[in-house]
Amino acid sequence: MDASLLAVLNDAERSLAAETDPAKLAALDEDAAIELETRIRRARDKYVSQYRRAASARVAEHGARGQAAAENARAARKAEVFERALARASRRVAVLARQAAAKLRQERLEAARADRRNRKPGQRQVEPKVRRKGPAITAEPTGDRGLRSPASEKERAGVRAKNARLQARRDGT
Repeated sequence: MDASLLAVLNDAERSLAAETDPAKLAALDEDAAIELETRIRRARDKYVSQYRRAASARVAEHGARGQAAAENARAARKAEVFERALARASRRVAVLARQAAAKLRQERLEAARADRRNRKPGQRQVEPKVRRKGPAITAEPTGDRGLRSPASEKERAGVRAKNARLQARRDGT
């Protein structure tokens, strides 16, 4: 990273940005990399919002956001440092996530193969039937259920559409 960008950081911020060196990132596991990414994102968001707030507050006196933003270059540089650090940390998290997903997929495939090998030839895996829970369905409608339901509404709509088509045919339209 540029020395001029690092010069605007204090010691704590510099050490946070230094944690994204490739050697240090390579030593992190997925959870640690996600935690680092979260800390860097929080710092980046802080300085981006500071930069925007200060620039928008100066718009009235300068007349334009571009001119007002020039006075707040320090916060902009800090935001840029953390944006670059966030990009490095996010790439590392993505690599670790892909590796974890591939490992999990491989484990599932191996478990499925082992399950298939343990069965006898020609034997299929049978899943238990799911039984309906709740009150039994009666032939007579009970309460409001028999008068209006999605199925009965659909049936009524179908009958109306059919009758409309027949009437249109009779009318010759």
